[in-house]
Amino acid sequence: MHGRLGAVGIVPVVAIENVDQALPLADALLDGGIPLIEVTFRTNAAAEVIRILSRERPRLLVGAGTVLTQENAEAAFKAGAQFAVAPGLNPKMVRFAAELGLPFVPGVATPSDIELALSLGCRLVKFFPTELLGGVEMLMAFYGPYGHTGVQFIPTGGVNPDNLEAYLRCEAVAAVGGTWLAKREHLAKGQWDEIRKRCNTAVQTVQRLRAARTTGA
Repeated sequence: MHGRLGAVGIVPVVAIENVDQALPLADALLDGGIPLIEVTFRTNAAAEVIRILSRERPRLLVGAGTVLTQENAEAAFKAGAQFAVAPGLNPKMVRFAAELGLPFVPGVATPSDIELALSLGCRLVKFFPTELLGGVEMLMAFYGPYGHTGVQFIPTGGVNPDNLEAYLRCEAVAAVGGTWLAKREHLAKGQWDEIRKRCNTAVQTVQRLRAARTTGA
């Protein structure tokens, strides 16, 4: 899971109100070059959306977001989620997800959070809300003392097209999480072309930076 997230570099974080939006959204993401999604448990439709996507779009890596309770985690797992994400770090949730066999990405905001995550076996963590907590500069400050442990971050909360490149250039970052790719209003209005374009633009940024890194440009 860690490898697949890193390969794409971008995690669309989406709150879906209506299950009928699930497949058109999935197709827009796939057509835009992003074969993964984090469906947040901020709506009552989340578990059913995960179930539909897992069954109907097997090429899509489907994760569950805002997983705050054991009930959320169990519902996500039974629906077919391949990973789960939380905004904070709850050791009970990390352990419960491990018992289920569900890869879990807890949220961190401080050095103490990072150390607790590492003690629980988590090497991939969410940094949230990234912009309010210092963004790229804070990530690099964390990476100094903790980079050798293998920890990597998914910064989320304030990532947008204007700062995307700065985050992707950061060696502490495995992938970025963002809501700008598929906003609630895009889903409500059926603006699938807009979502596709936003994904494609983001993917081009990832590919350009990686190509430059490979060539040493």
